[in-house]
Amino acid sequence: MWKLKTGAETVSTGSETWLRTLNSHLGRQVWEFHPELGTPEELQQIEDARRGFSDRRFEKRHSSDLLMRIQFAKENPSFSTVPQIKVQDTEEITKEAVTITLRRAINFYSTIQAHDGHWPGDYGGPMFLIPGLVITLSITGALNAVLSKEHIREICRYLYNHQNKDGGWGLHIEGPSTMFGTALNYVTLRLLGEGAEDGLEAMEQARKWILDHGGATAITSWGKMWLSVLGVYEWSGNNPLPPEIWLFPYLLPCHPGRMWCHCRMVYLPMSYLYGKRFVGPITPTIRSLRKELYTVPYHEIDWNEARNLCAKEDLYYPHPAGSGYPLGISILCL
Repeated sequence: MWKLKTGAETVSTGSETWLRTLNSHLGRQVWEFHPELGTPEELQQIEDARRGFSDRRFEKRHSSDLLMRIQFAKENPSFSTVPQIKVQDTEEITKEAVTITLRRAINFYSTIQAHDGHWPGDYGGPMFLIPGLVITLSITGALNAVLSKEHIREICRYLYNHQNKDGGWGLHIEGPSTMFGTALNYVTLRLLGEGAEDGLEAMEQARKWILDHGGATAITSWGKMWLSVLGVYEWSGNNPLPPEIWLFPYLLPCHPGRMWCHCRMVYLPMSYLYGKRFVGPITPTIRSLRKELYTVPYHEIDWNEARNLCAKEDLYYPHPAGSGYPLGISILCL
């Protein structure tokens, strides 16, 4: 059973030297798996909540923090029962009705407040964050050391729950399928141990979506970078990301430090990796992915042409003329 820990209780003795804070870790929240916790009734309640969300995932994309609310309902029981007041459109709203409604609201929010005073919440939505984590752990050889089998199971559950009906994934949980979201999340599932030939309908649909939309050569620039680091896409298929640009005088308008915060914070590590042409270990899974993600054999791909390929589902704005020059803004867009 998973338990949400908040504040100082999230820090174990062994990690105190690594995690520092000026506020006793107020607001910090971590899910931990405890196999010994949970009665059969509580575990069944969790499974019912999971099944209910999965069954309605195309109607309501957000989980509403159901697992957290189940836990907090036991830890923070409602201190009073305030009746609900319904006011018709033709009725006058009385002071008593407003007071009762406010009491109900305060009563509800007090039940989902953590003991350190903050209100925890899921940072759900973007579908390109987990792939970056899993790819990084994979190429550093830390995947199984950092992620337990329970973590891997829940990550896979999360990704499957947010897969669109057409088999793909979007930029975020409510977005239409894109090559960026679909290719990265398919790769993530493969790195987590999901097989391409295991008869899993979700994996087959995802791969079909990728191939039907031109293969992974049509992924966006951030995707090209991640796949290059992993070893399933060649660095020659990327538009230049020269780290030398950072040596320009800051007074120049084109200095990357003057870019929008998200662009410059992403361009900095991307340019370093491009300069190093870093590639992780080539494992059997990587070799298999080279066959799974493309419409032609990997060694026959025209990487120079692939530099500017982008699936129409991902193209927010047509590439301008000369977009392949080193610091073209298009190379920094999703």
